[in-house]
Amino acid sequence: MSKGIIIQNGEVVEALGNAAFKVELDNGHIVLCTISGRIRKNNIRILVGDNVEIEMSPYDLTKGRISRRHKLPKINFDET
Repeated sequence: MSKGIIIQNGEVVEALGNAAFKVELDNGHIVLCTISGRIRKNNIRILVGDNVEIEMSPYDLTKGRISRRHKLPKINFDET
């Protein structure tokens, strides 16, 4: 990783065109994000409601890059 990269967690709130998304960070800020090359290459789908990890530059905190999609916890319906 490069120096100066800020890593935050958030939730995708809106899907825009050209692989762009609006992500709400844990602190409540809304950031415009694009998909990283690794996610494009591996055809990982990003949907509204997914929890993602984004990287931001300290120079522009309104834009970011989605670097990872967190896996959802598995729900066991047999436990009642």
